[in-house]
Formats: sequence, C-alpha cells, structure tokens
Amino acid sequence: MLAVAAYKTVFDVNDVERKLHNMGPDANEHLRGTYQRMLATGGERLAIKPQDAPEMSQLCAELPNFGAPLRDIQRSLALCADSRDPVEIMPMLLLGDPGIGKTHFARRVSALLGTSCAVAPMNALTAGWILSGASSQWKNSRPGKVFDTLVGGEYANPVLVVDEIDKAAGHAQYDPLGALYSLLEADSARAFTDEFAEVPIDCSSVIWIATANDASHIPEPILNRLNVYDIAAPDAEGTRRIAANLYREIRDSHDWGAAFPEQIDDDVLDVLQQCKPRELRRLLLGAFGAAKLDARTELAPRDFDFERLRRQSRIGFTH
Repeated sequence: MLAVAAYKTVFDVNDVERKLHNMGPDANEHLRGTYQRMLATGGERLAIKPQDAPEMSQLCAELPNFGAPLRDIQRSLALCADSRDPVEIMPMLLLGDPGIGKTHFARRVSALLGTSCAVAPMNALTAGWILSGASSQWKNSRPGKVFDTLVGGEYANPVLVVDEIDKAAGHAQYDPLGALYSLLEADSARAFTDEFAEVPIDCSSVIWIATANDASHIPEPILNRLNVYDIAAPDAEGTRRIAANLYREIRDSHDWGAAFPEQIDDDVLDVLQQCKPRELRRLLLGAFGAAKLDARTELAPRDFDFERLRRQSRIGFTH
C-alpha cells in the first residue's frame, strides 16, 4: 500500500515555553527535562494515510478470525483514499479468550497503516496512571502512555492498544479508565491534558484498539464509545494459515532464514494447528533453532518443545 504523510501539530510549543519559563528553581527536574525535549523535537508529527484503498486479502488470510474488524478498517481506509481527509477508524473493542491474537492484530493494523503501535497494559499495578500520567508533585511521577506515544514518537496517528481493559480495577479516588471518556471522543481528544506535563496535546487522530475477555467488567459509557467485535478462536484450518504466515514472517526477517525453505511442511502444520496463536511464534523460533543444531534446513515435528509450553502453562506464565 502506498502511503502519504502530512505533518500535524500535536502540541503548541508556545504552551511548553510558557510552562518551562514559569518553573521555579525547586521544580521537578524530570518535568523540566520533559519540556526541554518537547521544545527540541517540536510540536509536529507525521499523520500517515493511504494513497489508495489497500489490498487486504493477505492480511485477512493471516488473521482469519478477525474478518469483521478488518472489513470495517478497509471501508474506513477506502473513504479517505484519494482525498485530503485523514484516516478515521472508530475505536474498537476486541472481545475474546486469551491467546487468540488480539494484540498481534493491533500490531498488524499499525503495519498496514505505516504508523507505530504502543500497548497500555491495564492489568499493571500502575494502571491508574498509565493512560493519563501522574501529577509532577508526586515522587517518581511520569507522563502517561498517551503522552509518551504522541510526544515521544514520530506519528500523530499511532495505534494505541488498551490491553485487557476489563482488568482495570476502579479505585474510590481514581478511575484508571477516566481518561478514556474524553480520549475516545474526537472533539474532546483534541485537547487532552496529561496530568504530569499539563500541556494540551491533540490525540484526535489516535487509532484506539481495546482488548478484553469479558465486556461485563467494562463501564457502559466506555462500551458505548467502542465498536465491539466478538473474536472467536481460529479453527484448525485458520490456525494452520496463521502458523504458515508466521513461519514465512520469521524466515524472511532473519538472515539465517534463507537456509530454510519458503514453505513449511504439511506434517509440521498438522502439529501446530492444535496450538493457540499466542504460542506459535515462540514454538517456531525454538524449532528453527532445534533444526539448526541438528544440521537440518527443514523443520520437523520433533523440533517443537510442547512439554516446556505445558510446564509454563501450569506455572501460570501463559493464560
């Protein structure tokens, strides 16, 4: 897909200069450094958009269980192609069991668009501050993921994944999802203020993808701002296609991959079709290494360490 880029102002450097000028000698040095970096990089970021409606058959084959959101993304991109309009993709919620590829889907969408992808894990201990930052008056405070992604990155329209949004436990004094009420509305997102930096930034072009296992734990006002998609686990044939695509992706992205054939053997796919999409990448990487140690240039079913995967699952490393 051919992409075109224009610059968009995501923050006003004059606001930053005023904040920096008004800082006292005992002010937060991390905040001072943040303002200095903002002035050094300037307030403009690239806004990427397709020049033509993209061909998505390959991506649909790679992500067979994500047909519905991919169709809606394709429609949105078709509308803005050959026009001056920016990309407008409605915020989406991907509902489904762990390990079916929701975060991988978000990364592939960012690659399709030619922009960056950042993940805000809402099951973290810092979930209360991860989106909106923490006040500079607090010890060890810092900006939130939204600010970091836009101000510290190259793009005005990154993909931002709110991962496991249903795990964000509310607090009597602070709602970890509170920032989303304004961030998911384009009008209010144009002047989002991070609690650490306290400088308005334009987040209206951010592409939001939330993931969850259970929608019942998500506040209704947040759900109303999202297009909700129920994502089923891929069937055996779908998992085979995912594994075959991952094999090619890993092979083509490494210099050592040239020693291996372009296509994976059917007997290996027969084994991998039983796995969860989340498990495939590390299984394949381990198998490439096992084959290399055995002086072979083709993968075989014996190269896959399923016992280690089962042990990790029992311990709780995967879910």
